[in-house]
Amino acid sequence: MFSFLPVIILAPLHFLLQMCNLAWWATLIICLGLVKLIVPIAPLTRMINKALNFMLCAFANISVELIKLSNKVEFDYAIQGELNRESWYLMMPNHLSWLDIVLLTDFAAGKIPAPKFFLKKELIWLPFVGLGAWALDMPFMQRYSADFLAKNPHLKGKDIDTTRKSCEKFRQMPTTVINFVEGSRFTPAKHQLKRSPYQHLLPPKAGGIAFTLAAMGELFDSVLDVTILYPDTQGSAMLAMLSGRLTKVVLRVKVMPVNEHIIGDYFNDETFRADFQIWLNQNWHEKDSLIQSLHNS
Repeated sequence: MFSFLPVIILAPLHFLLQMCNLAWWATLIICLGLVKLIVPIAPLTRMINKALNFMLCAFANISVELIKLSNKVEFDYAIQGELNRESWYLMMPNHLSWLDIVLLTDFAAGKIPAPKFFLKKELIWLPFVGLGAWALDMPFMQRYSADFLAKNPHLKGKDIDTTRKSCEKFRQMPTTVINFVEGSRFTPAKHQLKRSPYQHLLPPKAGGIAFTLAAMGELFDSVLDVTILYPDTQGSAMLAMLSGRLTKVVLRVKVMPVNEHIIGDYFNDETFRADFQIWLNQNWHEKDSLIQSLHNS
């Protein structure tokens, strides 16, 4: 509808519409989050959480409709396996753009429970996003370098403590826990800096996802291995989307079983840790090959 407009008009118009959508739903979410904080009554909390999840999905649905209005975009989605709205899922997507979060939330709506993302602690200060994520009980993770932890050993394991507390909340109702196991968005510079053994991915971080499986393994029905790709987009997918240049989004979802081979004591059992890393790295090699085949096709 708006894609015929010149970029100089389309980009600010699309950005304004997206921000209005974000501000509206985030304000409602934050207000309900404050009610949940002030009146911590279990039945009321459950009702509010259902309303919050609905609002999150509504935000993503409208955001994607705005994308369709502003871009001549094709959505190529395929699911290998069965999905259920009343199940618990652990989702492992690759991470290319901020746009991933909107698209994954939109994908979840009506198919699986509303998603909860593991977010960087710095995002708490992002207008609307930070407090909205807080109200939705999304965990904020603080990443420390190895050098920093060597100088401050008392901070070692803080991410695991955050994960443990979050997992307790996730038990209250069916949830899709989304962990970007690369820990950051893919860029060529990061790919080179980390000396990634993969062509299209950053190396996965096993600790957080292993602990989540250990803490909630009996609840998770499946692991969702998700591959997201913007095959015709050069540079930033967000900028392409805002400018009406997003032409294709590819999403591949593989439903994998949760079994005893991926649930264990990652931090104290060396044998399990080695086996889990092999399992995760094998999945990442397969994902890398899938991305290459999607580019080729």
